[in-house]
Amino acid sequence: MNRFSYTRATAVPQAIDQHRANATAAFIAGGTNLVDLLREDVTHPAVLVDINRLPLRRIEATDAGGLKIGALVTNSALAYDDTVAARYPLLAKAILAGASAQIRNVATVGGNLLQRTRCHYFYDAGTPCNKREPGTGCPALAGVNRIHAILGASEQCIAVHPSDMCVALAALDATVHVAGSGNGTRTLPFADFHRLPGDTPHIDSNLRDDELITAIELPEEGFAAHHAYVKVRDRASYAFALVSAAVGLELDGDTIVNAHCALGGVAHKPWRDPEAEAVLRGKRLEAAVVRDFAAMLLRGAQARRDNAFKIELAARVIARAFELAAQRSFEEAAS
Repeated sequence: MNRFSYTRATAVPQAIDQHRANATAAFIAGGTNLVDLLREDVTHPAVLVDINRLPLRRIEATDAGGLKIGALVTNSALAYDDTVAARYPLLAKAILAGASAQIRNVATVGGNLLQRTRCHYFYDAGTPCNKREPGTGCPALAGVNRIHAILGASEQCIAVHPSDMCVALAALDATVHVAGSGNGTRTLPFADFHRLPGDTPHIDSNLRDDELITAIELPEEGFAAHHAYVKVRDRASYAFALVSAAVGLELDGDTIVNAHCALGGVAHKPWRDPEAEAVLRGKRLEAAVVRDFAAMLLRGAQARRDNAFKIELAARVIARAFELAAQRSFEEAAS
């Protein structure tokens, strides 16, 4: 049984101080993932610091023309916000593709970034797991690994990040705002927030122990005219992605001016490759170009016993997302 103390913070510095006071403390807001971890005996915080009363629920314009989203904004509030729906529909669609309405009503933006993996072995406290207990091993390497990573994995961990929202945030070049002890603040490019497993799979992000996410900032460009979020899963509702793709395009007729593409369900973090995206600029948007891009994005993919299908599936999901973002069929265009 998990025994813990409970405390409530009303200001960001107070929350950070309460968290720092105990090495195994955890922040709780919506609790949609943390409560699962407690129930499954995966995590054992000595103190829960309730941050629901912090003033972090605003969605407001930035001086740079973008949007700043407080960390305690719920997923539902964000997806149905008029400005988000109009200027960043890729984000709204990704959020609505995830979880259930009930979960989205309480899950927060900051908590979404910090979701733990949904690996079967990670959630089974009776099996070894390097993410739960470093050095104990990774049974997924030779076990049931159908849902596991094909990119960025290591011999220590082959789990994938479960978030839909984070895939869209990666494609949109979001920035993460965090506050630390002593009123210190900093920002992290979204691409640098999550970590690949390497030799430290138990460390999911580059957030420091004394830091709290306060906001997510979106740039001015939201790809409202040409975007798509495609998610392939085992069932139509409340299932995590086998593979997903968030695509945003800036087009001049049939010519690609700019392209962003992030994949979900394939790695320890949303997977993007700016080098591959750069190759698309100035090219005509057609099937062969997208196939070459997909091959470049998926170079180095490594399959395990059960998940080889993900490589071809990812290429097809990318192609479909580009078609939807372009709002036309490549086959029709070729004919």
